[in-house]
Amino acid sequence: MSRGTILITGASSGLGAEMARQFAGLGYDLGLCARRTERLDELRAEILAAHPDRTVSVRRLDVTDDAAVFTVFDEFAAEFGTIDRVIVNAGLGKGAPLGTGRHDANRETAVVNFLAALAQSEAALKIFRAQGSGHLVMISSVSALRGMPKTLTTYAATKAGVAALAEGVRAEAIAGVDVSVIYPGYIRSEMNDRVKHQPKFMVDAETGVRAMVTAIEKRRVRAYVPGWPWRPVGFALRVLPLPLVRKLM
Repeated sequence: MSRGTILITGASSGLGAEMARQFAGLGYDLGLCARRTERLDELRAEILAAHPDRTVSVRRLDVTDDAAVFTVFDEFAAEFGTIDRVIVNAGLGKGAPLGTGRHDANRETAVVNFLAALAQSEAALKIFRAQGSGHLVMISSVSALRGMPKTLTTYAATKAGVAALAEGVRAEAIAGVDVSVIYPGYIRSEMNDRVKHQPKFMVDAETGVRAMVTAIEKRRVRAYVPGWPWRPVGFALRVLPLPLVRKLM
């Protein structure tokens, strides 16, 4: 018997794909969407081989296409009858120091990470309001806690925007709707796998996502994951002077 239905965006790789594997293992049916449908098809086959009693539906979605976001979310809701949880996970890690001629990369990151997250939140909450229930999960980043230098400046700003968006929805206290913000630390994924100098405290995807899934299942309002060292680091990031923040990150 299914524990419910979860819709995950950006599910073709990285944290999204690993969340799909782990939530399927917990007994959830899944609506998975991303641009790369061949990756989604492979993930669906993998999950069903391990959990043949689950239902996994996949659809192509470019989250920067607002109309497509609403269409795909509504199609999943019609197919499953209800969507119990939406995880706004699709994201982009491009970026360059401001003023260095790469406005295109920074703008693309802003569009994917914030404007597209806004559309996904709107589409999810439209469904939840109609149902009278739902759990909106926004994937932010520990980098969102302070302004970050150089290539992280735009990325951190977009992830701070995602967290603020979620807090605003929570402040509205929509009947039957829970809102969680997850602040992952350094978790190995396709987004950062090609980085030459891997940062301190990096954990593998399975370990990091397990911490994310645990926090989501508890419907935590906010969670820094994995808990060690990111709970204390998260506190430090909020209070330390910027020169120390640069060294810490």
